[in-house]
Amino acid sequence: MEAAILRVRGLAAGYGPVHALSSVSLEVPDGAVTAVLGGNGAGKSTLLRAVSGTLRFQGGAITGGTIEFAGERLDGRNAAQIVAAGVVQVPEGRQVFARMSVADNLRAGALGARHGRRGEQEARDRVLGLFPVLAERAHQRAGLLSGGEQQMLAMGRALMARPRLLLLDEPSLGLAPMMAARIADTVREINDQGTAVLLVEQNAALALGLASRAVVLENGTVALSGTADELAASDEVRRRYLGVGDEEAAADAEAGIRAEHDHSDGRPTLRRWVA
Repeated sequence: MEAAILRVRGLAAGYGPVHALSSVSLEVPDGAVTAVLGGNGAGKSTLLRAVSGTLRFQGGAITGGTIEFAGERLDGRNAAQIVAAGVVQVPEGRQVFARMSVADNLRAGALGARHGRRGEQEARDRVLGLFPVLAERAHQRAGLLSGGEQQMLAMGRALMARPRLLLLDEPSLGLAPMMAARIADTVREINDQGTAVLLVEQNAALALGLASRAVVLENGTVALSGTADELAASDEVRRRYLGVGDEEAAADAEAGIRAEHDHSDGRPTLRRWVA
């Protein structure tokens, strides 16, 4: 397995008296996709906000543990410093600047980076290569784009900062299946280009098809952790997140997920945590 670019250790976080995360630990291998699964209220978005430094914008705070990125501590840094370090979040809900043009949204994404004009142009070329429709809509107001196009713009804006780690919060939410599949293909291409991804996604089949590793959060704690194949083979994950009831359907679901990525030797064993 690749060396970890992100290490979260014993993370606790909450919103005033509400404890959203309790002793959460996980690693994101450099250059890989790691998925975070779980139901509503499990703490998935809180985890991403804690890593990106945006938790305080929702009235939350980290109350314990550490977050380390590329060998340096992130906890205690503000959101702008974390972007400059190479970690960028795409929040849930396609939060684009609706009254600004597509081009201006992309320019805004580069403001927190420190790559100069040449680096900004390289980032723009990459974004428009991934999302050609954004070039066609460059002078259109972002609020007039379709939902799928807004998701593309939100991801493209994040990539303008040239992150080493991209945090994606529910990128398929509210999208038609065909558009969700297109977004998934783009996430795979972004990762193939060398960007690590921490993916929060309620569509477990989509997430496990993209990821090499995954964790399941329950009530703010890590309940399951392992390779994507191992979680796909877990009866609990099949039942609760893949909607699979009988053994034949379970085998079909597992085979479909396994077909999405290559197998490798020396994978760690699925582990179960008890809160």
